[in-house]
Amino acid sequence: MTGIAQAQAELIEEFQMFDNWLDKYQYLIDLGRKLPAFPEQYKTEEFRLHGCQSQVWLRPIESSPAGSPQKIEFEATSDSAIVSGLIAVLMRVYNSRTPQEIVATAPDFIGAIGLDEHLSPTRSNGLHAMIDAIRGHAARCAG
Repeated sequence: MTGIAQAQAELIEEFQMFDNWLDKYQYLIDLGRKLPAFPEQYKTEEFRLHGCQSQVWLRPIESSPAGSPQKIEFEATSDSAIVSGLIAVLMRVYNSRTPQEIVATAPDFIGAIGLDEHLSPTRSNGLHAMIDAIRGHAARCAG
């Protein structure tokens, strides 16, 4: 299994441990609390993600260590606890991946976990806006 596929499988397995959506929401909130601090200097319009009801900032960082393929790191934050949890989930799937991996792998975990059917429409729109931004940046990097 590839890195992204493995990360998706692990997330699906983790969410299957919970019997109800209240517990899954609490898990999302707990994941969001563990996000690394987002540098204040990047809370600007340049990095603000539109299409989310909550405030979301997403900063891609490209790295190309000598002799290694280019990878993308993402820093992100939100003013919403649940959206912060969604960010944490996306970071587990997409952080430190090559642009080609990101573009080539569909976000199947969303349906498998049940996020699309259990998130409010505005949060679901925000989740998809974040995924579109991540995948869009990767596509531009992949050229």
